[in-house]
Amino acid sequence: MRMRTETVTLLLAILVLVATAFEASAQDLEPRAYVNTPVGMNFLVAGYGYLDGGVGTDPSAPLQDAKVTTHSALFAYARALDVWGMSGKFDLVVPYAWASGSASYRGESRERSVSGFADPRFRFSVNFYGAPALSMPEFEKYRQDLIVGGSLQLSAPLGQYDSSKLLNIGTNRWSIRPELGISKAFGPLTLELATNVTFYTENDDFFGGHKVEQNPIYSVQGHLVYRFRSGIWAAAGADFYGGGRTTLDGERQENLQQNWRLGGTVAFPVSRKHSLKLFASTGVSTRTGSNFDALGVVWQYRWGGGI
Repeated sequence: MRMRTETVTLLLAILVLVATAFEASAQDLEPRAYVNTPVGMNFLVAGYGYLDGGVGTDPSAPLQDAKVTTHSALFAYARALDVWGMSGKFDLVVPYAWASGSASYRGESRERSVSGFADPRFRFSVNFYGAPALSMPEFEKYRQDLIVGGSLQLSAPLGQYDSSKLLNIGTNRWSIRPELGISKAFGPLTLELATNVTFYTENDDFFGGHKVEQNPIYSVQGHLVYRFRSGIWAAAGADFYGGGRTTLDGERQENLQQNWRLGGTVAFPVSRKHSLKLFASTGVSTRTGSNFDALGVVWQYRWGGGI
């Protein structure tokens, strides 16, 4: 019984790493989240991401050297909106991933590979100040100063999930993330700051019917963005997130997160309607779990809005 309890507890550590890594790959260190965009413009996005991370465990624990690697494909659609005279946006993200995990359990190597759709995400954002809804002719005269905005993101438990397996792509739970952000332009340089909190429902079918609950994760991130006259822009950012302690069948786990990450992004136009974005991030300080490196490339096609 003790061995099974240890196994379930350590699998929970892997679940926290995988869930946080997928969330971070698509959301964390995201520059230019609050900008003005001509009403009616559409965006089609496809990308590739690579994640590689380890799970920190107590040296006396029976499971050691737990690692997870994922290759993911990202598909997304976004549309710029007029929200009662303010600029807004709706986007849908559908990830597909190939994940593999390995660990040493009491001296014996354990491995699992799996592929499938991850949990899709829906987000609605609106700029409350400094970014009115504009048509393309009006937008050509617009110059950013200070923008204050907010967003609400929902993640649905529709990803691949098998409660009898060590490693899963889906999380078998809902999450909701409200966020507030500001963006201040100083000529070609923009300073951005955003803070959010992610709330989770319980997973009542974790590894054979166990119940997992997770406290909210709080995050704050900042970016410096520089836009060149050629249309290329580059950003450097930092992100801190903490909280997220879990309970397993009502028993509190010692997996409170307090982690720092650094990252960078470069985006450049390929043509009037096509652009590419390269991104990378790494953990620089990790209290427990969720220590991973991420990199990827995203292609974007835009149309509509009078472009």
